[in-house]
Amino acid sequence: MNSNKTIHKALFLDRDGVINADYNYVHKISNFDFIDGIFELVRAANKKSYKVFVVTNQAGIGRGYYTEQEFLELTKCIEEKFAEENCEITKTYYSPNHPEHGIGEYKKECPDRKPNPGMILRAKAEFDLNLNDSILIGDRETDIQAAQNAGIRQKILFNQQNSEITTIADLVIKDLHEAIELL
Repeated sequence: MNSNKTIHKALFLDRDGVINADYNYVHKISNFDFIDGIFELVRAANKKSYKVFVVTNQAGIGRGYYTEQEFLELTKCIEEKFAEENCEITKTYYSPNHPEHGIGEYKKECPDRKPNPGMILRAKAEFDLNLNDSILIGDRETDIQAAQNAGIRQKILFNQQNSEITTIADLVIKDLHEAIELL
């Protein structure tokens, strides 16, 4: 065993519905509205030595609504905006596939598509992450299931609605500022 190997904690964020308002298949910066508190949350995570990852299903690529290149260009703009706000996204992982509605090469089951844990497990391997010290914030139960399937310690459901919800999440929050205290 290499005793010099550092194991990092991570904050995993779903994109649509956590980082930005979910207007269904957002793929243009002109339609990208950041959710209140996201920059403060990522800045606080960075200060507490969390690596921050975006893990996002992007079935809009697979359905032919936009291209992978358009997604990557938007991702670059998003990461630049975080940098302008003095915070950093370590890496964005995405799954463009959909098992039923995908077109061509994108119509398939995929270990990365949430609720599968593939994106999280790839980040773990690539960045030497300790998932037991990590947190995931998602706005859908599939996000929470992916976190559970990967072994993430704390699973937080971000739900801005005032409705009761059934979830396997450890906590439900209505405001991203609430998550800062949990880091």
